[in-house]
Amino acid sequence: MDLSTRLLILLAGLMGGAGVAAAAAAAHVGGGANLETAAHFLIFHAAALMGLAALIAQVGQGRGVLLAGAGAIGLGALLFSGDLALRALTETKLLGGSAPFGGSLMIAGWLVAGLGGLFARRA
Repeated sequence: MDLSTRLLILLAGLMGGAGVAAAAAAAHVGGGANLETAAHFLIFHAAALMGLAALIAQVGQGRGVLLAGAGAIGLGALLFSGDLALRALTETKLLGGSAPFGGSLMIAGWLVAGLGGLFARRA
């Protein structure tokens, strides 16, 4: 398994852990719907990244497109969830437009990953 796939798995693990922590904070500390939404997006997309990493490890052709899609999904989820979590816990924004940009990046990442799957061939 190459470095990019291992980094994708690491990112998925960190996102999953952060999602569980955010869900616990939402339940016990507060933070409301924004923190719950951030937790859900992190957990769901962490699982998706693990699945994409497993697929990427099996293909030769289409690998780069799948990796680009997975990267966009991961970065988008971090921007989107990070902005929502900061708003919920500290009442500050991550950066101007982080949540909508992150959401758009996730959408684009899913579309790219879907195209990568269309062209993927075993190594």
